[in-house]
Amino acid sequence: MVNGGAHLPITSLEGAIEKLQWYALRWKIEVFHKILKSGCRAEDAKLRTADRLVNLLAIYCVLSWRIFWMTMINRTAPTASPNIALTKDEINLIDRIVISRTGQPPPRELSSYLTQIARLGGYLARERDPPPGNTVIWRGWSRLMDMKLGIDLARRTCG
Repeated sequence: MVNGGAHLPITSLEGAIEKLQWYALRWKIEVFHKILKSGCRAEDAKLRTADRLVNLLAIYCVLSWRIFWMTMINRTAPTASPNIALTKDEINLIDRIVISRTGQPPPRELSSYLTQIARLGGYLARERDPPPGNTVIWRGWSRLMDMKLGIDLARRTCG
């Protein structure tokens, strides 16, 4: 072990580049784990069997990956269609939220929709603000899913 990590022999320039690329992924892995731990609160699960915990963690991993991926895709392809990251129901719900506030739907760009999700999570969306991060997207996503659940429940009970 060297500095808390495994010692990997480097015998060529290609090997050194490979190890550097691996190390560059470390930040992304740490952010993913932060979403899993802080956003999903995976450590707070009080399940009684390992099978149930494994199933819950599998769902949390998919959710954490989706939040992380949406945050990153927003930075690399902000003008992409919102359809690459959101379902039709999610797009329609965001449209309804924005229309009720502004009178018109957001521009049909991924960044506009993800900004609206982040706004639900406390993002201020000021002109000079950087793109929203994982935390506000997580909080906004949680609120959006609560709204979606409420709509689904109302449809079931009201016909």
